[in-house]
Amino acid sequence: MQLPLQTFSTLVTNAAAAVQGAASQLLDLTVGSTLRAILEANASMALWLQWLILQVLRTTRAATSEGADLDSWMADYAFTRLPASPAAGQATFSRFVAVAPAIIPAGSRIRTADASQTFAVLADAANPAWLASESGFQMASGVSSLSVPIQAVAAGAAGNVQAGAISLLATALPGIDTVSNTAPLTGGVDAETDTSLRTRFQNYLASLSRATLVAIQSAVASVQLGLSFIVQENINPDGSSRPGHFLVVVDDGTGAPAPTLLTNIATAVEAVRPIGTSFAVLAPTLLLAAISLSVTSDGTVAHTALTALVASAITTYVDGLAIGAGLPYSRVTQVAFAASPAITNVTAVLVNGGVADLAPGSIGVIRATSVVVS
Repeated sequence: MQLPLQTFSTLVTNAAAAVQGAASQLLDLTVGSTLRAILEANASMALWLQWLILQVLRTTRAATSEGADLDSWMADYAFTRLPASPAAGQATFSRFVAVAPAIIPAGSRIRTADASQTFAVLADAANPAWLASESGFQMASGVSSLSVPIQAVAAGAAGNVQAGAISLLATALPGIDTVSNTAPLTGGVDAETDTSLRTRFQNYLASLSRATLVAIQSAVASVQLGLSFIVQENINPDGSSRPGHFLVVVDDGTGAPAPTLLTNIATAVEAVRPIGTSFAVLAPTLLLAAISLSVTSDGTVAHTALTALVASAITTYVDGLAIGAGLPYSRVTQVAFAASPAITNVTAVLVNGGVADLAPGSIGVIRATSVVVS
């Protein structure tokens, strides 16, 4: 039932009509009169009570609840908001004189040039430079630079910085002079929005007790934000037919999701898969794209700034391609033109050294390995 709301003027008018109707003589309800002041005070109280009722109604429905109220509502169904994810990538530490060994401890902090984003060095036992006894990476004598894995300290999309954005050493590192990131950092995603949480909850309810495609998709989407995925039925990873077997191909934006993420997704899918079926959770086949091109402009924008703008636009487009989506050769030129109205021509476009489209296959994904704009 829709709650009939009343304004302050309506409340005062209705109250005045009720009082006058019950009186045997004409009452003084002019502005400034005692009786009118009493009616206006009561109308103010009624407005406050009306607001309280609206607040109660708002917080008792998922469709209108927000923030912590929506989380509380969802908690009754053991359904939680997906948290933010930190951006990750590689940082290159360098030095001017490579004489003595230097150590880059895990946990060392670095920052962007404006100090707005902070990143920490991650441990990586698979890296040949990792030295377990020092809990860090060793830059040996004669080695002037070393790339190590890093992750944003604060989770969220703000950590997805462009190449070259990191340049400050927040932790003193003896023997290390500079730091930079030659590639953009990716994977940072903000916490799930209220709208997204409501939509996912609807899909969750629709998938309960059903071994369906929607149930599989809902299970995968509930593991982590920022995932793109496809589900292919009755097929093997090599493309051959296999009745009763399905593939879940997942990408977190990097083209190479971590094994722990794939394991978590497999656990979620196992809980809802149809009986008598088998499945595999796979990372997409990664197809790297090296792109080069030349641009000319009308001179209203500095050429250095223009090339950086074009490179960023192309990188964003390529890294946003979905699983199975191809990279049309002509699309690169279109994205370059769209990067700035100052561009008058785009020439010498090469994709992996050629002038042909890239096709990753049905379970492949294309990511930019380098974009060189001259």
